[in-house]
Amino acid sequence: MEQEKNQTETIIEDETMEEVNEQPESDVEQTEVTEELSEEQQKINELEQQAADLNSRLLRVHADYDNFRRRTKEEKEAASKYRAQSLVEELLPVLDNFERALAIDPTNEETKTLLQGMEMVHRQLQDALKKEGVEVIEAVGQTFDPHLHQAVMQVETDEHEPNTVVEEFQKGYKLKDRIIRPSMVKVNG
Repeated sequence: MEQEKNQTETIIEDETMEEVNEQPESDVEQTEVTEELSEEQQKINELEQQAADLNSRLLRVHADYDNFRRRTKEEKEAASKYRAQSLVEELLPVLDNFERALAIDPTNEETKTLLQGMEMVHRQLQDALKKEGVEVIEAVGQTFDPHLHQAVMQVETDEHEPNTVVEEFQKGYKLKDRIIRPSMVKVNG
C-alpha cells in the first residue's frame, strides 16, 4: 500500500508540477497574445493616423482647387469687363485733341463745314466709348475726391465752398467702375 501511496503521491506531484509548468506557459502565451494585440493596435492607430492625415490633405487640396477655380473665374470676368481698357487709354489723347480742335471759332464757311464733320466724328467716337462703358468724370462744382480728381492748382475764393472743384483742365474718364484717368482740376482751398 505504501507503494501505491508513493505512486499516488508521485502522480499528484507530477500533476502539480504539470500545473505549475502549465501556468508559466499560459502566462507566456498570454503575454505574447497581449504583445501581438498591442502591436496590432499600434499598427491600427498608425493606419488611422495616416488616413486622417490623407483626409486632411485631400480637404486642403480640394479647398485650394476651389479657390483656384474662383480666382480664375474672377480673372476671366475682369478681363472681359475691362478688355477695352488699353484701347480706351490710347484713344483718350485723341478725344482730347478733338475737343481742343472743336473749341476754335470758325471764321468762314469752309471752316464751319470742316468743324461740323469733326463734330460728327467726335460724337461717333464718344458713342463708341460709351458702348464700352466709358464715362466722363464730373468735376466742376463737385466736392474734390482724390480718387476721381487730380488737383494741380488751389485757389482761395469766396464764390465756392471749400474743397470744391472750381475748374477742370483735363477731363477724367472711368471704364465701368475703374478710373482710367482722373480729372486734372483746380480746387478751392
